[in-house]
Amino acid sequence: MSSLNALSFLLIALSALLVAAGTTPIARRLAPHLGWVDQPSARKLHRTPMPLMGGIAIYAAFALALLLFGDRFYIRQVVGIFVGATLVSLMGLWDDRSRLSPWFKLFMQVLAAALLIATGVQIHLFQTEWIDVPLSILWIVGLTNALNLMDNMDGLAGGIAAIAAGHFTLLATMSGQYLVGALAAALLGACLGFLIYNFNPARIFMGDSGSLFLGFVLAALGIKLRFPDNVYMVTWLVPPLVLAVPIFDTTLVFMSRLRRGLNPLTTPGKDHVSHRLTRIGLTQREAVLVLYLAAGVSGELAIFVAEADILTGYLVGGLVVLFSLWSLWQLEKIWE
Repeated sequence: MSSLNALSFLLIALSALLVAAGTTPIARRLAPHLGWVDQPSARKLHRTPMPLMGGIAIYAAFALALLLFGDRFYIRQVVGIFVGATLVSLMGLWDDRSRLSPWFKLFMQVLAAALLIATGVQIHLFQTEWIDVPLSILWIVGLTNALNLMDNMDGLAGGIAAIAAGHFTLLATMSGQYLVGALAAALLGACLGFLIYNFNPARIFMGDSGSLFLGFVLAALGIKLRFPDNVYMVTWLVPPLVLAVPIFDTTLVFMSRLRRGLNPLTTPGKDHVSHRLTRIGLTQREAVLVLYLAAGVSGELAIFVAEADILTGYLVGGLVVLFSLWSLWQLEKIWE
């Protein structure tokens, strides 16, 4: 990766940060007048009504940074990503206002994933369409919802997405991928600009329009990332490691709710990793910072695995799985 491209990533990230930092206060003022406000309830942590249009600021910052400073040749290749991400973001904005059916939301997410796959962005792990296409849909829809579910404390979803996007930018720089690097840099800057107003105590929420958008784009980046200097037998582990925290949180919630006889798709609750950390005495800010640290560690492991041989890569992956299983058990005990 040339220094010119690395400088381009920095410029894209900085411009997205400035746009998000400038547009988020505007969204915060407009939201109450347009009816996009999150009211307090028993299952929520905030005590006062909160504006919900932060996702619009994230989307605008991401798109403008790429349009202004991204390479036009590469940006034309992201039509599928933009169309799918726009679809889930608009659906999230609608849901923030009208509370859509979970099944309708799932259908729209599958549709967005199918549009992305139709443009050629899909997993090629098994080199067999009847396995790789369903696996791609599962990855895209799963990650889209995972970031949505993680948006349960001030600064959590935005910070986790920023850390993941930062690691995707580094990995793209290492492997010479301009397209992934530009997209990841724009997402990183947009999240950081929004976090100025969303970190505890938050003054605005991103809403479903923001969290679904972040999850969809991160899922697409994980698919697009390539490592020409290493074998796919190892490098497929890299995206799940970068996104290990939201994957772990969603797995915990699904397993816990199924164990308790609850529908994991329709049952809200304070049973996420962040909530369980506060049960053992951490403050909300401390719980978020612990998850930031976990995301940073898993991202660094992903960078290590990207350069590792097969044996080392699977050894690291196996240790992460074992630690995750132990953590699932311990966190479920906390809930009980």
